[in-house]
Amino acid sequence: MTESLLPFTAPWPSSTASLALLIPVAVIGVQVVRGIVQRRKESKGFPLPPGPKPLPLLGNVLSMDTVELFNSFTEWHADYGDIVYSRVLNQDVIILGKHPLACDLLEKRSQIYSDRPFIATLKPFGLDFDFAFTPYGDHWRLCRRIFHQTFRDDVAITFRPMQLRRARQLVVNMLDEPDQYAIHYTTFSAAIALSAVYDYEPSPRNDPIVQTVNQFHEVCMSGTTPGKAILLKVFPFLLHIPDWFPGSSLKREAKHSREWARKLIDTPYQYVQKRMGTISENPAFSMVSDHITRMQQYDEPYRSKYETALKHASATAVIGAAGTTSAVLMVFTLAMVQNPHVWKRAQAEIDAVIGMDRLPELDDRSSLPYVEAVLRETMRWQPVAPVAAPHATTQSDIYNGAVIYGNIWGMSRDEVRYPNAKKFIPERFLTAEGTLTNDDPAEFIFGFGRRICPGRPTADASLWPAIVTMLATLNFSLAKDVDGNDITVDPKYFNGTTRHPEAFLCDIAPRSRISKATLERALAN
Repeated sequence: MTESLLPFTAPWPSSTASLALLIPVAVIGVQVVRGIVQRRKESKGFPLPPGPKPLPLLGNVLSMDTVELFNSFTEWHADYGDIVYSRVLNQDVIILGKHPLACDLLEKRSQIYSDRPFIATLKPFGLDFDFAFTPYGDHWRLCRRIFHQTFRDDVAITFRPMQLRRARQLVVNMLDEPDQYAIHYTTFSAAIALSAVYDYEPSPRNDPIVQTVNQFHEVCMSGTTPGKAILLKVFPFLLHIPDWFPGSSLKREAKHSREWARKLIDTPYQYVQKRMGTISENPAFSMVSDHITRMQQYDEPYRSKYETALKHASATAVIGAAGTTSAVLMVFTLAMVQNPHVWKRAQAEIDAVIGMDRLPELDDRSSLPYVEAVLRETMRWQPVAPVAAPHATTQSDIYNGAVIYGNIWGMSRDEVRYPNAKKFIPERFLTAEGTLTNDDPAEFIFGFGRRICPGRPTADASLWPAIVTMLATLNFSLAKDVDGNDITVDPKYFNGTTRHPEAFLCDIAPRSRISKATLERALAN
């Protein structure tokens, strides 16, 4: 780098520059060597699982696809087997490629496999509120308890009418602006979570709090990729260099994400506080209002800890639902556009069971096995969390201190369990008689053990009404060019904390079976 490229008024001596570069490298070297020595002590007498040969200091970083980590993991499983060992800098990594293996370790031994490793991007990007990534301990247990008291099955069932109404509003929005389907999906997903958590009724479009959720998701999820986490772990000083210095973009990106995180946490929480202080009658039930009332019985400092946990659990519920539910609906749309025979068969089932004069209701679910198979295949075909959030051990279990990944992508591509796994085939979940099999990808796509996604029943209860209502009312086709020829979809994927197709050109049109007026009447009831 020449002097003319740096905005200094005085030259930077080359010895100083060299020293500045050598210091972090030396620190990394000491840490890596220390980790190697410690690892050899701990694993002495026990063989390591097979895996790619690590380089000195760097480990397997250079041979990993840090954007789509699951691809590297799946390739390693093909070469080395179902349990793979690798090393990232001084961190040992164990990758599990089969569902039974993940169950054996992460569920049956969950008492020691429920911690989380350090992830360098969480705090800088404001994602440290998300208790899905919180280390196993008192704060995590309190967040989980608060969350569970609202989203356990006997309470979450009260949200079902709201979820169905939101699904119908989603289709009304899509009929008005079908090319904006991606925005409608994120609005639908965020609206359900905001209603359940804060009793906040968002506007059907352009709602300010929904926009806050979407903005945080956009800036944070793209910033917390494995590649950036590794970069910040190696070079933490990148967060402290001046804004004008080359390489400061990551620092500015993190600052922007933290600002949106504060808005995400505080704005809807303050909305509930204000309503509780101004409404003379008891406000409608919500997760936050219920727990604000509960925590008044506690004295300081526990009340302060409770409020922090409540804010964190609430924001986690919203960002988790908004990110994953909308991602699954993007996968569903891609699958329908590429496989028109699927939505046509689903429509035939819906018409035969429900008739032509009404929309699907929640009670119809058990009578629509093919629609259920479509939902299962959507979750399996392109899992939106292809690598489960990493687990860490809290005590020795033959091999101590490793990060444990469940390779959900590899499990979804298991050719023994799912022949022709790359293809979208809902029939794989049906028997010859047309009934559902016992195979449900929900067994692995939501994670494992004590760190399994606590909102999975609510997520499922949001996805089914959305998918069945869209199948009943919409057709999905390839877009046409100016000459009337089909435009083939070559999907590009957003890779962050979740993975999903980016918006693509397609033709989403109403069926003649159900009019927009019918939908609007259903919403009014």
